[in-house]
Amino acid sequence: MKRLRIVDLAPRWWGLVVIALLLGGCVNATVDEMTYNEPVAGIGESSVVILGRRHAPDYDTEFDFIECIGDHIHRGDPSIDVINEIAFINQFYPWFEPRTAPMQPQTIHRLLQLPPVAERFAEMQLEYMIWIDGNTIDTESTGSMSCGIGPGVAGCFGFGTWGTESEYEATIWDFTDKVEVGRVSAVASGQSYMPAVVVPIPIIAPVQGTACDSLGDQLLEYLSAHH
Repeated sequence: MKRLRIVDLAPRWWGLVVIALLLGGCVNATVDEMTYNEPVAGIGESSVVILGRRHAPDYDTEFDFIECIGDHIHRGDPSIDVINEIAFINQFYPWFEPRTAPMQPQTIHRLLQLPPVAERFAEMQLEYMIWIDGNTIDTESTGSMSCGIGPGVAGCFGFGTWGTESEYEATIWDFTDKVEVGRVSAVASGQSYMPAVVVPIPIIAPVQGTACDSLGDQLLEYLSAHH
């Protein structure tokens, strides 16, 4: 009887499974840019560091998102030297910890009054410092799912969906002139699905990845000699 019930129940969910597979994880993205004083021939032998803002009380910009942006830029133009965020923060501890990190480019002058800091910056040939502020969150969820194990039956049945939103802003500092030279923002949203007929099949919308690619493309265009 248990097996017959599974056969009877399954068709009710297969339609939802097929719809979810056809829809996939749909993502919408919007990018805004305001930049100026772009390097006319790329940044040459200079380097860039990308850092996440983590001073907000209710969220931290994810380390893996910062790494994603850096990888995206370096893949697009291997000549761009992107300094690893965690290595940079550790090397300049404690000056780039969340509570002590500079909030305005002009405050870099204070750090350069410290000889060890000034020497390290000079060794890096740092030209641009890019701050990323934002995060990715899950929003509304709907649907239901039940799972069970019994004689002749084991598995899950149901259908659930949830939304995901990514919102990030990149602020570009020209480290040489200690001024802000632009801002780029990316907002992405999408819907993910979890249909289950015996086995759950997550269909995840690549929202954060889309935000990374969108923001990375704009920053690459700014920094690269090939734009």
